[in-house]
Amino acid sequence: MRFDLITLFPELFAPFFASGVTRRAYESKQVEVVLWNPRNFAQGNYKRVDDRPFGGGPGMVMMAEPLMACLDAALAARGDSSVAVPVVLFSPIGEVLRHASVEHWSAGDGAVLICGRYEGIDQRFIDARVTHQISLGDFVLSGGEIAAMALLDAVARLQPGVLGDEASHAQDSFNPTLDGLLDCPHYTRPEQWNGASVPTPLMSGHHMQIERWRRDQSLAITAARRPELIEAARAAGRLDAADETALKKKL
Repeated sequence: MRFDLITLFPELFAPFFASGVTRRAYESKQVEVVLWNPRNFAQGNYKRVDDRPFGGGPGMVMMAEPLMACLDAALAARGDSSVAVPVVLFSPIGEVLRHASVEHWSAGDGAVLICGRYEGIDQRFIDARVTHQISLGDFVLSGGEIAAMALLDAVARLQPGVLGDEASHAQDSFNPTLDGLLDCPHYTRPEQWNGASVPTPLMSGHHMQIERWRRDQSLAITAARRPELIEAARAAGRLDAADETALKKKL
């Protein structure tokens, strides 16, 4: 898959692509990322990409024309004009990124990702060309670059061979394997550390007992921190009698 990334700060991405386990996805081109700077498509000696907002107010607004020219170049470079390529803008008003959305993007052919800056982007460009808007949550970043990295990282780790253990992402919080619940706690050596012990079920070697303990912990943590996920799992019929008994014990 290929992601064309439109950003005024392409230099921010170099260490991201070269670090951590997800670099395997970029090095192998399982996830290909091509960087585009709209300043290279701006007119005039100063290559201006922003201007003051009509109606007044603080800050600057990214201009439509450099973004349009940059987007057209990115789409042309993808080579297949018959394919409708998603154009994604990272924005506080967008749909909150969730695991189901990440799985959707990880199974697709990619997209064009637009990283906004300043007070925003001329709405006429958004209306004309943007097909999706994505948010990381109810807070504001100085630009879309961090949000783009979050999406790319989440997509990259789902690609075959990227994680050391193919089963790793199946145990992630929000994964359907866990019925959309939060993950359980994890422990490693030594068995005793700072006065605390590894929970006994994990030391038992009894696989069914271990899985039940992990499931019960997942249920308890989710009920305490994200009770709406419990209700969603219950409504979807993903909780069995043992789950309901475990939840009652934690109340």
